[in-house]
Amino acid sequence: MGYKIDTQCIHGKGGQEHSYGAIPIPIYQTATFSHPGIGQSTGYDYSRESNPTRAELENTISALEGAYDTVACSTGMAALSLCLELLEAGAHVVCSEDLYGGSVRIFESVGRRRDLSFSYIDTSDAALVEQEITPATKALYIETPSNPTMKVTDLRAMKRLADQYNLLLIVDNTFLSPYLQNPIALGADLVIHSGTKFLGGHNDTLAGFLCTASPELAEKIRYYYKTVGSSLAPFDSFLLLRGIKTLAVRIEKQQSNARKIARWLKEQPRVEQVYYVGLPEHPGYEVNASQARGTGSMISFRVDSEETARKVLEKVRLIVYAESLGGVESLITYPMLQTHGDVPKEVREKLGITETFLRFSVGIEDAEDLIADLAQALE
Repeated sequence: MGYKIDTQCIHGKGGQEHSYGAIPIPIYQTATFSHPGIGQSTGYDYSRESNPTRAELENTISALEGAYDTVACSTGMAALSLCLELLEAGAHVVCSEDLYGGSVRIFESVGRRRDLSFSYIDTSDAALVEQEITPATKALYIETPSNPTMKVTDLRAMKRLADQYNLLLIVDNTFLSPYLQNPIALGADLVIHSGTKFLGGHNDTLAGFLCTASPELAEKIRYYYKTVGSSLAPFDSFLLLRGIKTLAVRIEKQQSNARKIARWLKEQPRVEQVYYVGLPEHPGYEVNASQARGTGSMISFRVDSEETARKVLEKVRLIVYAESLGGVESLITYPMLQTHGDVPKEVREKLGITETFLRFSVGIEDAEDLIADLAQALE
């Protein structure tokens, strides 16, 4: 039987039985496994290629994303690196212009050295995307909502273009997680997650996932995965499985908090603009509502001056000034210096990532306590 996503967070695909009746899967801190006989295998030979703890995690993510297969990687960047292995020299990729800075960094360093080229455009406009497609284009790389200005891209429209021009459709689903959005159901070929964020949920481990929609892509990714050696360790796999068990309840609370805080921020005299997909006036509100089950808990906002922005970062007490997102603790970030520090200044400023721009990952604390903290920091 097919389980609903809340149940899948806890039980994965269901039916797993572990040694001695263990309810959570044990940590198989095992590098190598014995063979029952010559030419025989238990299904596990060497943990770089496969490990029982990690396999359960991968199966759980596949169930949540509706994927054919998933590989669990040491970081989100390791998962993105595997994507690059699918592209031959000379390939061109059309990307969302507002990407996580680490993605831009790997594209512009590793990607360029491999003779790949990248165009960064506003993918919320399908006509602009089509204009950028050339005979060399092999993939569309989409982040929706985008990091950090929360632009929304219509994934069905991207799928139509991918089919028309025979392109891979790759989607970074970190901001909404599989609990709120499933790009494969909308036509994506590959889905990337920084598992460090909402999936782990506790700011205590690094991980990345690359989900594939077809056997052909899965076979290629598995080959590169065991060759490159970017696999997630057994203990980290255990931590991710434990985090995912509370994914549904965490995200519901974080999303509820974010909606209250976004509405409050709109009314503050020192706040000039609020970027949150859950506000009806957000330009991507309707598209997001058509392809996702919620609006998440990521908010960006612009204040009236650099002085105000720096004061907020220095004065928050409950909210933590730190990079990353998606954990139970609320974190506030200065993208121009942190997450997007490697993006050229002129590009950042074109996107609006300036000295007055802040990004807020809303946690599961009481919303009134978070609002009170922001209020005193904005005084």
